[in-house]
Amino acid sequence: MRDYIDVQHPCGNCGFHDQSIWQPVSGAALPMLNRGFDRIPLATGQILFEQGEENSGIYCVSKGLIGIRSYQGDGKSTMLRLAYPGEIIGFRSFMAAQPHHTEAQALVPSRVCMVPRHSVRQIMDRSPEVLGRLADRCIQEIDRSHAHIIAAATRSNTERLSQLLHKLMQIHGFDSEEGRQMLLPLTRVDLADLLGVRPETLSRVVARLASDGQFSFDGRKVYLREPGNSMERPGVRLAV
Repeated sequence: MRDYIDVQHPCGNCGFHDQSIWQPVSGAALPMLNRGFDRIPLATGQILFEQGEENSGIYCVSKGLIGIRSYQGDGKSTMLRLAYPGEIIGFRSFMAAQPHHTEAQALVPSRVCMVPRHSVRQIMDRSPEVLGRLADRCIQEIDRSHAHIIAAATRSNTERLSQLLHKLMQIHGFDSEEGRQMLLPLTRVDLADLLGVRPETLSRVVARLASDGQFSFDGRKVYLREPGNSMERPGVRLAV
């Protein structure tokens, strides 16, 4: 009987391998994973899947930033959340055997790793641990929603904006003579959606955050003041 020790795991060199839902896959299921596994590059603005589209499989964000958006009947949309590297998307519609209830769009140049639906089913038959990891992701999704509700009720809009910008800066920022900076990968409207405020309210929140001195804004550019850096920064204009 073949031991498949010579078959390389497609996630073996990934920095998120240990947390990957595919990490437990081994033995005869490993060739199945390799055959279906695909790495998909996405340009800024490119749609990965549309709302109402039939589920094609499960995606893992390996690079970049994916915006998860919901469209209403009148054509208006709401940015619900951001999917960062290491997160999986598309699994809710897979688990429910339903079309996607949201749209996934690359907000910056990105890459996702995809395993098609039929391969996932075959793999789970041989590696039931994968189903357990998918269940864990479902629980994490619920916990994230609860945390968002609690934060909205107990923390100020300024605090929540600061937390979001710190996380984006950690992933997308770079060092310069003026300290840490980034090009904001979100529009003003999307940023307001994530905070659950109106765009005009966001303008006031941005002004309050800038007055604290830690962040400053110039169009889509965001600057983070490093401790001890007293250099002058641009104002508080946040582009649409």
